[in-house]
Amino acid sequence: MLKVVVLVSGGGTNLQAIIDGVAAGTIKNVEIAGVISNNYGVKSLERAEKASIPAFCISPKDFDTREEFNNALLDRIDSLSADLVVLAGFLVRIPEAMVKKYSNRIINIHPSLIPSFCGVGYYGLKVHEKALERGVKVTGATVHFVNEGMDEGPIIAQKAVEVLEGDTPEVLQRRVMEQAEWILLPKAIDDFANGRLTVSDGKVLHKN
Repeated sequence: MLKVVVLVSGGGTNLQAIIDGVAAGTIKNVEIAGVISNNYGVKSLERAEKASIPAFCISPKDFDTREEFNNALLDRIDSLSADLVVLAGFLVRIPEAMVKKYSNRIINIHPSLIPSFCGVGYYGLKVHEKALERGVKVTGATVHFVNEGMDEGPIIAQKAVEVLEGDTPEVLQRRVMEQAEWILLPKAIDDFANGRLTVSDGKVLHKN
């Protein structure tokens, strides 16, 4: 049974998609060992508790230095015996030590078709605001492994979503979640847990 630790910052809709997938059996051989948020009082922690998943808040505000926060985050992940770390709307830069220790074992969901609208400053609603400002006709989501760069790790899967006339950032965000994020992330976890994903020379190989 693969132990997954999910890192979150806000509402936790992607977390809910994972919880639902495990419960429904569409994500097989996976146990959600814990949920960690960098913010107190967010709905994602409620979702975890409702599903009887250990939930923790590790906030940078509780530490004097970023290094202390990074160490506390890594210690908690280690204590949960994580086999896979999933960033499901986690708006904190991952410590380099964690990237090295969990190389090719951290995956992230990003609400655009990388390399478009990604990197520093592109997160949450800002991604959709920029997509609409640019006037793109198609956007989507990308699930990828995490490396030292920002949104630069090997791509696991992408799914396109149409941009419609009159879309607001909020409407587009919801459509990208429903049509791409909540599909891609659970499938990537299931594929990883069941040996269908490997990384070679910086590229993801899929097995049937």
